[in-house]
Amino acid sequence: MKRILIFLLIFGYFSANAQELGTLSVDKIMRDPKWMGVSPSNIQWDNNSRTIYFNWNPDKVKEDPLYQISIDNPKPQQTAENQKKSLNKGSLSYSKDRSKVLFERNGDIFVGNVSTGQENAITNTLDRESNPVFSMDETKVFFQRGENLFSMSLNGGSIVQLSNFTRTKKRPESPLSKQDQWLRQDQINEFDIIQKKKEEREDRLAKSKANAVKEPKEFYLDDRSSLVSVKMSPDEKYIAFRLMKRPEGNKNTIVPNYVTESGYTEDLNTRTKVGNALAQNESYVYDLKRDTIYALITKDIPGIKDLPDYVKDYPKQLEERKKKNEDRQVSVNGPFWNADGSQAVVVVSALDNKDRWIMKLDQASGKLSLLDRQRDEAWIGGPGIGGAYGGGNIGWTDLNTIYFQSEATGYSHIYTMNLKTGEKKQITSGKYEVQTLQLSNDKKSFYFTANMEHPGITHFYKIPVVGGSSAKISTMTGGNEVSLSPDEKWLAIRHSTSNKPWELYIQENKSGAKAEQITNSVSNEFKSYAWREPEMVKFSNRHGDDVYARVYKPENPAPSKPAVVFVHGAGYLQNVHYWWSQYFREYMFNNLLADNGYTVIDIDYTASSGYGRDHRTGIYRHMGGKDLTDQVDGVKMLVEKYGVNPENVGLYGGSYGGFITLMGLFTTPDVFKSGGALRSVTDWAHYNHGYTANILNEPINDELAYKRSSPIYFAEGFKGNLLMAHGMVDVNVHFQDIVRLSQRLIELKKDNWELAVYPIEDHGFIEPSSWTDEYKRIFKLFESTLKNK
Repeated sequence: MKRILIFLLIFGYFSANAQELGTLSVDKIMRDPKWMGVSPSNIQWDNNSRTIYFNWNPDKVKEDPLYQISIDNPKPQQTAENQKKSLNKGSLSYSKDRSKVLFERNGDIFVGNVSTGQENAITNTLDRESNPVFSMDETKVFFQRGENLFSMSLNGGSIVQLSNFTRTKKRPESPLSKQDQWLRQDQINEFDIIQKKKEEREDRLAKSKANAVKEPKEFYLDDRSSLVSVKMSPDEKYIAFRLMKRPEGNKNTIVPNYVTESGYTEDLNTRTKVGNALAQNESYVYDLKRDTIYALITKDIPGIKDLPDYVKDYPKQLEERKKKNEDRQVSVNGPFWNADGSQAVVVVSALDNKDRWIMKLDQASGKLSLLDRQRDEAWIGGPGIGGAYGGGNIGWTDLNTIYFQSEATGYSHIYTMNLKTGEKKQITSGKYEVQTLQLSNDKKSFYFTANMEHPGITHFYKIPVVGGSSAKISTMTGGNEVSLSPDEKWLAIRHSTSNKPWELYIQENKSGAKAEQITNSVSNEFKSYAWREPEMVKFSNRHGDDVYARVYKPENPAPSKPAVVFVHGAGYLQNVHYWWSQYFREYMFNNLLADNGYTVIDIDYTASSGYGRDHRTGIYRHMGGKDLTDQVDGVKMLVEKYGVNPENVGLYGGSYGGFITLMGLFTTPDVFKSGGALRSVTDWAHYNHGYTANILNEPINDELAYKRSSPIYFAEGFKGNLLMAHGMVDVNVHFQDIVRLSQRLIELKKDNWELAVYPIEDHGFIEPSSWTDEYKRIFKLFESTLKNK
């Protein structure tokens, strides 16, 4: 008995310690993230507003299973296989009273009863049908089959084709020569039987045409054209469609993949580079009554020929472009119709991203008239604004009033405009951003997420569409990702704090209501360590702007008083906030650094999201300018307020963070002694168009911006210690980038740098072994170079 007791005590001791994380190490924190516990994700409501589905993995199996809870029984349980099939619904279209819902499943159209859950198939074909919507009187459904638009009665009946897009051109009959024309007519004149058969054939053809159902007007799509959207107006008078024409002559980059199943090197055909030709966008209206198709007219848009300010730096280019006097290329999104189809608006975006116009569409002619213009000499952006390929928030609150978001004040806010009176009204205001927006079912209120209280705290609000005071509905401090139930009575909330990962909560849709926690995902091992809540700080940069940062303070600073700057990626991203970071590995690594005596700072530098237009566009035409000096000014603050040694400062980051690391070591080598540059952009002329052209324009038109923004041109200034790490199958920032910089460093005969390559990794690493190897190298770099007194 005594032996058994001793055994149980020993077993209990080791079991308890197995749940203890203990001293942090790179090996521990870079394991498969399941060791931490898996947070709920992909939150979705059932149509009945009583059931919530989400992916979760409390048992740490290979893939995250689907779970569900009901409002009446909020205990999570795995979803049965037969129920999973019923959730495959694609986009939803509700009836006006929200009692019925249309959806597509596996290429067929279904209608569902919201209260009973009963579903009936409307189509059952081998073709793929998609994008179903109710007609205005809700007796029919419109949907796409292939590239064409069709309708079908909900009470049964045949399917009617409404458009006629074709990729096959009818070959015209070859014209007869004069000799053959004479011969044919002579035959008809000579033989009565030929004349008789000709008349009978013409009579049959005439009768066939008289009895035939009129076909929609044919519209030919060539091999370069893709049909982006096609939709029917609510009054069924017009079909609007948009084409995108693939440019000719662009060259894609090739990324070699060395570790393959075949044993041969295989090429990945990836993207083009910034400055290549852009796709052409064309928008049309099909007038069904007149059987006429016409293009939307963009040539009269106010400012369509305006040149950007930067061309003033290139007098020859300015003169040539003024002489050409060309219309800028644009993309038209919409139309967005009011409820009865009597009015429509479109959103027009310049492909140089300097303008966004909201225009009223005259559906009978295709002419456009201006409602609102937002011009930005840097680039149009911000939450809810959208761009050339859509993404902006716009809609109708009634038959005459539209709503949209604009950065007109420097922050993205909600506006309405009455098309009848021309009155434009700002609904929200202040030095914060409206980050999500949803119109209530009764169209009397807006639901939105915003960071009113602090740039790093988000809450869910409600405000009348006519304006007034907003009501805060969420209550928990931190990050609140809210999914509103279809009947708007409940909130499903993913909530987290800076040191606690995401969990699922439910709450009544009422101000002050208490949120009930549903999941408890975090492992005991993760809980056993006292993860820091980084200190939130604010400092003024050299330009007088407020910059927010998080500081990880060591309890026992190393004798050399070292500091490390972590630089988040993407540029336009927010990481200084009170919720769980998407950079969770870096968060844990920063804790490890602090445990080892480093003071760590994480800065939302100029270009980061969450702070309005000026902060967003502060890097225009000079990446590695204000975004880098904010890091330098942050170090100055650490020296003055936290007592770090300015001789022992390092930095690290991936992607955009890797770019800043390189610029820091190359252009401010007296500030940064060592750096880890991961998956870094080294030359912006080799990155993609969508991201780069917004900020730096195009290399052929604004060479100055590229030359002062690309690390490869400043490599001569390097004199510290550099680790570069890059995945060899990175299809975002190509491995070629880091190879070109390596060659430059070799030619410059630079010392104290190394390149670690990861043969199977893309831009975002997947394998724990790769993460571990990479961060062991970073830690070794800092330990060996920043701890000298």
